[in-house]
Amino acid sequence: MSTGRLTIDLQAIAENWRALDACSAATVETAATIKADGYGLGVGPVARALAAAGARTFFVAVAEEGAALREALGPGARIFVYGGHMPGDTDMIGDLGLIPMLNCIEQLTRHFEALPGAPFGVQLDSGMNRLGMEPAEWAAVRDLVMRQGPHLVMSHLACADEPDHPMNRAQLRTFREMTRGLGVKLSIAATGGTLLGPDYHFDMTRPGIGLYGGRPFEGAASVVRLSLPVIQIRDVAEGEPVGYGNTWTAGRPTRLATISAGYADGIHRALSNRTRLFHGTTPCPVVGRVSMDLITVDITDLDGDPQALDLMSTMQLVDEIADAAGTIGYEILTSLGPRYVRRYIGITP
Repeated sequence: MSTGRLTIDLQAIAENWRALDACSAATVETAATIKADGYGLGVGPVARALAAAGARTFFVAVAEEGAALREALGPGARIFVYGGHMPGDTDMIGDLGLIPMLNCIEQLTRHFEALPGAPFGVQLDSGMNRLGMEPAEWAAVRDLVMRQGPHLVMSHLACADEPDHPMNRAQLRTFREMTRGLGVKLSIAATGGTLLGPDYHFDMTRPGIGLYGGRPFEGAASVVRLSLPVIQIRDVAEGEPVGYGNTWTAGRPTRLATISAGYADGIHRALSNRTRLFHGTTPCPVVGRVSMDLITVDITDLDGDPQALDLMSTMQLVDEIADAAGTIGYEILTSLGPRYVRRYIGITP
């Protein structure tokens, strides 16, 4: 096989959801955020595993993702759309029973006129300045909106992965002020907010990256193994260069494996000369530039020639790769390319 194998442990995803669910009281619902095709791991298998674990409410980014999720889960699940009700979304929202999180007066008007009586939620901006209604805008329409019966009012934390950041408390105060006396379900916590404690839990938490083994959920079970096949092995002499731009030169007689994967598969070019792959527990450094389809790896210290090497495994988690690339685990996961053969274990997908 000349393409990599991406093994996804659905049982680990379910365990991570249960662990995050246990962080809040029994009166708090734990939803699941599975936007971006289940963070790159396959929305159908991921959603079904989470539903089997007990999740009943899901969040996606856009209505098209909601349509794919509805197809995977059927009519029972509640599906909220963070991006709200955009032009052209009306039929999908209405026909599939999606619940848009309305972000501005324009979306409120569109939803109430196009789908009167249809369910909706409201997103408030408590200080992140990204999505949602700001305090003055919300104050102007609050009474009108509340008469329509929103299913949820939510906001989103900007710095929840930094527990001591003053922005967390500032946003919490603003959200409380904006929602005082509403008598509706409230939510502000994704993974980081869930871990900040009960002040942030309100009626619902919405973990995302923690389900898939990423920070800031340090106790997460490992979800992904990415194994990449070796195409060719060669020996290079001391002083010989390797790869585009001659960015690495052998400092000793070196045995090289050329691996079938590259930045077209989501392995960032920034990882050139900065990360390693593993054969069992033995690290093998990436040498030379990551190119579109190929990576060269120093396997001199192995006892034999491998058929494949692991980029992600229990030996090297997604955030360690992200650190080496100067990015975050979210970007690594959601960049995983379509050429990988995806294999699901732990639960029947």
